[in-house]
Amino acid sequence: MEAYIARRGSGKCFVTGPRAFAWVQKLDNRSYQLRLSPRESLRRKTDSISGMRLFALLLASTLSLAHSSLAQRTPGNPLEHLPPNIEILTHFGERADISPDNQRVAFMTKSFGDAMVVDLKSRMIQCLTCNVPGAAFLRVMHLVTGDYILIGPDHFEDVHISRTRDNELWFLSKERGAKPVRLGQKMSEGAAISKKTLKIAFSQVAAQASDLAPEASRLIVADVDLSGVPRLVNQKTVYESKDRNCVIEAQDFYDNDTKMTFTCYEPEGHSSVMGIDLKTGQVTNFSKAPGTYNEVEGMFPDGRYTAVEADRQCEQLGGARGSGNIDIWKLRLDGTGKDFARLTFFNNYEGGKASNPVVSTDGRFMAFQSAKASDLAGVGYGILIYWFKR
Repeated sequence: MEAYIARRGSGKCFVTGPRAFAWVQKLDNRSYQLRLSPRESLRRKTDSISGMRLFALLLASTLSLAHSSLAQRTPGNPLEHLPPNIEILTHFGERADISPDNQRVAFMTKSFGDAMVVDLKSRMIQCLTCNVPGAAFLRVMHLVTGDYILIGPDHFEDVHISRTRDNELWFLSKERGAKPVRLGQKMSEGAAISKKTLKIAFSQVAAQASDLAPEASRLIVADVDLSGVPRLVNQKTVYESKDRNCVIEAQDFYDNDTKMTFTCYEPEGHSSVMGIDLKTGQVTNFSKAPGTYNEVEGMFPDGRYTAVEADRQCEQLGGARGSGNIDIWKLRLDGTGKDFARLTFFNNYEGGKASNPVVSTDGRFMAFQSAKASDLAGVGYGILIYWFKR
């Protein structure tokens, strides 16, 4: 991006073209550089130009350029301006999860609410936990068997305690009328669940594990044993963070369950997309964008890309960075952090955002939710389908 300054009579004006004698060149989002044309460099040796006047003019040009480089968020509802490849699945709900056979989408009615599942062909919605009085679950996820994992407290106490100290794992059979079975495992936020095996991963912080230091968190991998009463077996801590520079949340398995992604939540509301090789223990920062928000979400089936909640569009749109002003991006897991492609544009509208994307195992579509930038992470107002290939 370049802003040109050219002569016009005895004054100056902003134009583009070969007549330009100087210009301000944008180097990055915050840096600009003054450039003089060869003709102007020679002319300045013999012609006296007021340095102060030129400096003031170039400063005004730079400020104008910086301001004009920020696009403006527009009023309106992003749901009224959807592209042809996005359709509304439900007008309520949050935290979608696609079944391994890609025929159904499970979701929550609200935070601390009931789990539902919708058939993608008939669009029939079934309540999975309406037989549980005062259900206060936060997440529902599919197991490869067609059964479900629920995440949430036994009962709602308050937002903070119920989402941290009392957050735990439950098993729910796919059989109609089944009730949740406690797995006896406290955990933090969400879980990673294999689409191929009964492998599961989750994180813990000190609120769920008294043996952890106050600032520490850890990532645990286990198996769900359904041979009798459902339980977790083969638990193994695969990664641990000693301080608040990385608060861990598990996300997704890939490469035949030999690797997985997780998010590092960092100070000042930032976060990074991380990956771990479960064979070697090697950890990689895939987003490589310090000072920004990058929360890893659903994995694409080829294992080369993942969906990410990111605030990268704030470079053009402005606004506070962090988990509020986010949209869904696609990141290539090549370790460079450079191959980011934006998928949704909900944050182009005032107060809008798209979040919590999950990708079908055949790669044909993605389910995500409409959300508000002002709400807590995870709160949603309906599930949508983003078609990559119909």
